Amino acid sequence: MAPRLQASRCLARRCGASRGAVPLSWSARELQQTRGIATSYLKKVADGEERWEKRAQQIQNGELPHVWDVLDERGYIKDVAGTPDKIKEVMRIKRIGAYVGVDPTADSLHIGHLLPFMPLFWLWFHGYPAVTLLGGATARIGDPTGRLQSREHMPNSEISKNVTKIHYQLTRLWRNVVALREKYGYEKDWAAKRHLLNNNMWLQGLSVYDFTKRLARNTRIGPMLSRETVKRKMTEGDGMSLGEFMYPLFQGWDFWHMYNKLGIQMQIGGSDQYGNIVAGIDALKVIRDSEEAPHAKMPTEWQHEPMGFTVPLLLDSAGAKFGKSAGNAVWLDEFKTSPFELYGYFMRRPDDEVEKLLKLFTFMPMAQIQETMTQHCADPSKRVAQHTLAFEVLSLVYGSQRALQEAQQHKFRFGGELPHVINEPSKDSGIVTPNNAPRSDIQLPRSVMKLSPAKLLFATGLASSNSDGQRLVSQQGAYVAAQPGQTRGLVPGNLSWTPMKMWFPEETAKYLIDEKILILRKGKHNVRIVELVSDEEWEASGKIYPGQPYTGMVRRMTEQLEKEAEAAGKKLKPNELKQLLEERTREQQALKVANNPDIELPSKQEIRQRKQTNGRGSQNKSKW
Repeated sequence: MAPRLQASRCLARRCGASRGAVPLSWSARELQQTRGIATSYLKKVADGEERWEKRAQQIQNGELPHVWDVLDERGYIKDVAGTPDKIKEVMRIKRIGAYVGVDPTADSLHIGHLLPFMPLFWLWFHGYPAVTLLGGATARIGDPTGRLQSREHMPNSEISKNVTKIHYQLTRLWRNVVALREKYGYEKDWAAKRHLLNNNMWLQGLSVYDFTKRLARNTRIGPMLSRETVKRKMTEGDGMSLGEFMYPLFQGWDFWHMYNKLGIQMQIGGSDQYGNIVAGIDALKVIRDSEEAPHAKMPTEWQHEPMGFTVPLLLDSAGAKFGKSAGNAVWLDEFKTSPFELYGYFMRRPDDEVEKLLKLFTFMPMAQIQETMTQHCADPSKRVAQHTLAFEVLSLVYGSQRALQEAQQHKFRFGGELPHVINEPSKDSGIVTPNNAPRSDIQLPRSVMKLSPAKLLFATGLASSNSDGQRLVSQQGAYVAAQPGQTRGLVPGNLSWTPMKMWFPEETAKYLIDEKILILRKGKHNVRIVELVSDEEWEASGKIYPGQPYTGMVRRMTEQLEKEAEAAGKKLKPNELKQLLEERTREQQALKVANNPDIELPSKQEIRQRKQTNGRGSQNKSKW
């Protein structure tokens, strides 16, 4: 053990005392004293700092572009909370983290949300840690920015549904961002961590006493009352609740938590979020300065100051902000805005906007954008720039394979050379990825709550049969959204899972949210958000679910044939019904050639009949 400890101390000394390094909020030596850390991890930390020092020197010598200049050139930077020159220097010498937050006030992200994420992804490409934050707690308060009317109260079931769907949309975005990083040749950096967090993780445990002692006691009311949002809502709107008034303080606590735990120093948001970003920076400083324990105080030098900036607001053709409230959202959910429609939205962008959108919504190098615009100007009728823009956006949102399919649907030719495409597993493979995951939100009758866990998994489509559902439950391969331990249901705003067990059917009811929503999962990405409806409503809809009693294929086909005969004024005899049933079954089970659906292969029954016919023929020949 002695050589290992000695090596650890040497590496810790190297991490903490490297020449010219900016001191971190914690050192490798302090980490080693609090818990056991492998020397391989310490070496990765030291190598990361060494790479950053080398990169900082290259930027200073003009050998590498500064990422701030990259963002500015592409048009991402609108309003800056801080001094740009000081921000550039901090970003050069220190690997600061950045975050973008979104409140789940709808069940899907829209194209307006994508714009603040783009500079975050660019920072991650250049080696900075990045956090996408889901506001499971702040969504229950409601951001009053730019609103004259307060947001409607959201029930727990709606918040849980929105949190689940947006969580998996962000997971899909990150998967495609990783693929695009490889496509455009950016190096993978171990120190550039990425996180998908939910602020309900820390705000649900925040006591009123701690909030008041650390933040509220040291915050002045005057500056908060002078904010434009507060004045307009008080004079022109329906007034402001205490929760809405304190919303920027909770957002500031989010900033502080990530600053303290992950080294996040930068917040990015839409241009309407500038006031919240400034208020969050002020709140972070107040909380940091109110620390009473000497050993827990954090440094306050200029290189440790929080900062932020906003991106331009994406507007529709009428000049209105995209969003659910405005009714003009272009959703990133394929079941609300199809990929074909999303592709078409970017295809309809006018020529004078497309170059700006290529800079904002793609990771294409500037030289490649200029080359694309040159091709476009040579023959605008081909709309090469719009096709390129649409393909790149769909590659980010749905993956390159789906983007290529939609491009071909819109008859775009890639000049004889197909773009870089990552193929997703086929549906038959059973492998579910973020890009090929089935629809998550479904409806089922309330009577399914009387089913066993195995049959419930079959009914939701997470299992292929009752026996497959039984295997999943026995192997703990299926999960229900709840607090870990199978004793409590899901805390609203959270997204946590616990394995399904062989419990009695009536025990499933304790995991219902507002008595109508049940969230299940198999694997990492196969999720079902089950909304329960009355049995009468389900029967009236004419839908059936897998394993539903008295809805077998033969029974349903028999009923359909009897209805058709009755409508034609006929009454089928048993032999006629049997013959029609065999014909209808044969039609539905017909085998087609994969690349030519006009060619039909014989069914097993037809092959059997041919063998019998051939057998009789050979017997007759032998008699002769």
